[in-house]
Amino acid sequence: MDYIKDTLSNLIHQTAFFNLTVGNFIMIAVACIFLYLAIKKEYEPLLLVPISFGMLLVNMYPDIMSDTGLLHYFYLLDEWSILPSLIFLGVGAMTDFGPLIANPKSFLLGAAAQFGIYGAYFLAIFMGFGGKAAAAISIIGGADGPTSIFLAGKLGQTDLMGPIAVAAYSYMALVPIIQPPIMKLLTTEKERKIKMEQLRPVSKLERILFPIVVTIVVVMILPTTAPLVGMLMLGNLFRESGVVKQLTETASNALMYIVVIILGTSVGATTSAESFLNISTIKIVILGLVAFAVGTAAGVIFGKIMCAVTGGKINPLIGSAGVSAVPMAARVSQQVGSEADPTNFLLMHAMGPNVAGVIGTAVAAGTFMAIFGIV
Repeated sequence: MDYIKDTLSNLIHQTAFFNLTVGNFIMIAVACIFLYLAIKKEYEPLLLVPISFGMLLVNMYPDIMSDTGLLHYFYLLDEWSILPSLIFLGVGAMTDFGPLIANPKSFLLGAAAQFGIYGAYFLAIFMGFGGKAAAAISIIGGADGPTSIFLAGKLGQTDLMGPIAVAAYSYMALVPIIQPPIMKLLTTEKERKIKMEQLRPVSKLERILFPIVVTIVVVMILPTTAPLVGMLMLGNLFRESGVVKQLTETASNALMYIVVIILGTSVGATTSAESFLNISTIKIVILGLVAFAVGTAAGVIFGKIMCAVTGGKINPLIGSAGVSAVPMAARVSQQVGSEADPTNFLLMHAMGPNVAGVIGTAVAAGTFMAIFGIV
């Protein structure tokens, strides 16, 4: 009888109910909210579903991230910058750079939206973070999860990688909520109704040369950007060359989705209550939101400047797409523009700054690495 009692007692005490803290329950609730946003609201479900499920798992079974746990090995691929680089390969294979090639001025809008990154860097230092930590946090302003993970790993900020990655991916998913109020606040209804001229056709030769030329120019100036920019442009060259359809399909489908599953669950699994519920994490979340909001505002303001310079030929709304959330930010520009005028079609125009923002965020990461002497 004692044996049965001991056995039952051991089984009961092995359940999670006897090991969870209040913090764990809070994080489980947060994970459920993220799952709701991903499934019900469809806010970047490909990202939020694996991230929130990893969050759920680690707060019920912390050992899943121990040195011998399953997700620990997934996480090592984040630390080694392998998964972020592969994500960029897939993004390049999926993305049409034609709007950027057709309208090179989009580079200026993409660059303007990076202001949030550099502003957040100095603000993070003011709030007490060291230089490398501030740099890793500031990249959240680009709304680019893979680049945030890449830079945090390269700068040795692995203890902050979880909060940084979760904040970056969360803001990517919440682009449709965060950006529209800022865009409407900074523009008039007349500006939002501006219709832009149709983009010129882009030749196949231009499409093929673009990733090659960008790689040479950017990597020659900032060699540290090679893993991100190089993979982004390689994926795009797969797409535009037309001679490696199998590689294009693999990079943009099977490989991309496998990497998203591994990266998402491992990032979510860094959010145990013990490591996530602290003052530093709260500061990171606030800094990320400020950086993202400032980046959006800077893009719109520069769009207004370009609108004035060109005599009203550029709709300022496309400046908000200069952040790196592809293609969500471009869709938001289209959405806000169509609310002002249902016949207004801004999506392709917004894709130019959006793609430029991806390159700009990678360049910002390479700049920080160069500043701190990381090779």
